[in-house]
Amino acid sequence: MSIQVIKPGMFTTIQDKGRKGYQKYGILTSGGMDPLSLRIANILTGNEESEAVLEITLMGPGPVLTCQEDALIAVTGADVEIDIDGEPAPLWKPLFVRSGSTLTFGPCKRGCRSYLAVAGGFDVEPIMESKSTYVRAGIGGLNGRPLEKGDDLSIGKPSLVANRLSNRLKSHLKQAVYSAPDWTVSHTHFLPLRKSPMIRVLPGRHLSFFQEPSQSTFFEQPFQVTPQSDRMGCRLKGEPVHLKEKLELISEAVAFGSIQIPPDGQPIILLADRQTTGGYPRIGEVATIDLPLIAQAMPGANLYFKRIDHQNAEQALFKQEAELKELAARIKLEAFF
Repeated sequence: MSIQVIKPGMFTTIQDKGRKGYQKYGILTSGGMDPLSLRIANILTGNEESEAVLEITLMGPGPVLTCQEDALIAVTGADVEIDIDGEPAPLWKPLFVRSGSTLTFGPCKRGCRSYLAVAGGFDVEPIMESKSTYVRAGIGGLNGRPLEKGDDLSIGKPSLVANRLSNRLKSHLKQAVYSAPDWTVSHTHFLPLRKSPMIRVLPGRHLSFFQEPSQSTFFEQPFQVTPQSDRMGCRLKGEPVHLKEKLELISEAVAFGSIQIPPDGQPIILLADRQTTGGYPRIGEVATIDLPLIAQAMPGANLYFKRIDHQNAEQALFKQEAELKELAARIKLEAFF
């Protein structure tokens, strides 16, 4: 079973939850920019949450893909128009599609990254326990590169949950080009895409080294996402953030969401393809629960930062994790009962 790439889109890669445990060797984590949408797409198709999906960047023409056999798929992430053989199709729910069906990604209304999961996942060779693509090093995914026209993406073996859900949806297919349940995941709850999102930030270890006015400015004024942003970092432009005095730091470990301030005073939020260490002072750390909002912010969007403490950040994340467990349980009930 495979999916054929008719058009690859602007930048479409295979990503999973990332290459964990190798940063001490200087190996980047990579993985999905919006890990929440990635996980939900997998849950909807009966996969393990860490399975590989297609990460589709929608700042240009989207991909066109043809399923060579019957398949169970799900698309999450950005608010994008998709159609199957010319028929509009919904997001954030499992879809059973016939062999030979063509999936087309159209205009994006809000957000900039979609995630396509297929039951069984994409069958590529793991590199250091991950299928994630890191293009600059040419490793992972499909030969370490974005998809190209004519690629055939092999699909792994679907789970029992996926097979049961596929059979149930197939029984309702009739003459339609696809079949979907009458329920959907609330994307406005899990991924509230807004024109100017409020991003929760924990104080960074170097916050006190910045001038008091700059500290206030950082949490009061908007910062605009620039076109120079990529999978390595979200580069922002706004009122410069200044140190109290020149600071020399030894490079130290950084995380997904670390907010560095380089000498020009313009923040950089480190993302999936971030370096393993950094020497710029860190004014804050994006709360894990809001990382998907950074991943979905298009160039030109304004971000506002709101201070949050560790306890509230943890509580918000624990609540979300409980909701994801409940969603996975409901999918299993849908498949078997």
